[in-house]
This record gives sequence, C-alpha cells and structure tokens, in this order.
Amino acid sequence: MKKLSVIDIIALILLIIGGINWGLALFDINLVTLIFRASVIINIIYALVGISAIYILVIIGKLGKK
Repeated sequence: MKKLSVIDIIALILLIIGGINWGLALFDINLVTLIFRASVIINIIYALVGISAIYILVIIGKLGKK
C-alpha cells in the first residue's frame, strides 16, 4: 500500500470535515458557519473541500496499489 503524502492527509481531513458538516445538516447545524463568520473564509473552505473530493477521486485507485 502506498504511503499517504501530506497533501493526501490534508485532502482526507477536509473530506471528513465536509462529511461531518453534511451530517450535522440533519439537525440544521452548519459547523463551518458556526466556526467562521466571514463569508469569504466560508467560501474558501467549501472550495477546498470540493477540490479535495476531486483530488481523492483522482488518486483513489493509486492508494490501494503498491
């Protein structure tokens, strides 16, 4: 199995944050807006989560290979 690079780990962390935020939406809670009040920062975080998802989709096949 390939070792995870720093970028891989950051992308996975961002995806976990995004997943938790989506799960909390069941209770009408938006964790990102609770933590960060500035809309510019919120938009940057959402963009980073989206980019992370695309990145993981591209490399997911490589993660399981030697």
